[in-house]
Amino acid sequence: MSHLHIDDFSHDVARILMQAYMAFPRPGALYVEDIIGPTEVDDVGLHSSRHMACLGAMLWLAEEGLLRYQATIFQEGIEQSVLTNKAFVLLTAISELRFDNTDPSLPATVKHEKATLAEQFLQAIRAQDSVRTTAVVRYLLSRNPEPVQAEEFADLLKHDDNPHAVTEDGF
Repeated sequence: MSHLHIDDFSHDVARILMQAYMAFPRPGALYVEDIIGPTEVDDVGLHSSRHMACLGAMLWLAEEGLLRYQATIFQEGIEQSVLTNKAFVLLTAISELRFDNTDPSLPATVKHEKATLAEQFLQAIRAQDSVRTTAVVRYLLSRNPEPVQAEEFADLLKHDDNPHAVTEDGF
């Protein structure tokens, strides 16, 4: 049985990374309210522990080298945040973790995109599945970025309908 704060953390991490991924490479503000929805402040103006946990997840991701940001926006979020190279490589890499089978009739470029960790995050968020979201977050956090291998893109480069296909003379 998972602890509720770990489930919340997993959901926050997934949404934070996907919001930054969708804006990449453009830096932008990440607001707690955009990740978890509006929260109430108490009588003295302090945010809820849930709100502070989400802000803590943003700061933790930065400390772990997955996000870069310029400053905090009071306790509302972080300013000028962008994915780091490490996060970008991890999210766009072919994932061994798969919850859905990809339709074999899809074009190679679409199959490649659907096999990325970013797509696994998006599917878990859309499904609103806590177990799946936690699994994808744990998978991501347990990985180190590895060099991209040419073999990952071999199928994409072979197809005649690809305007960037490599010809026999290498161009």
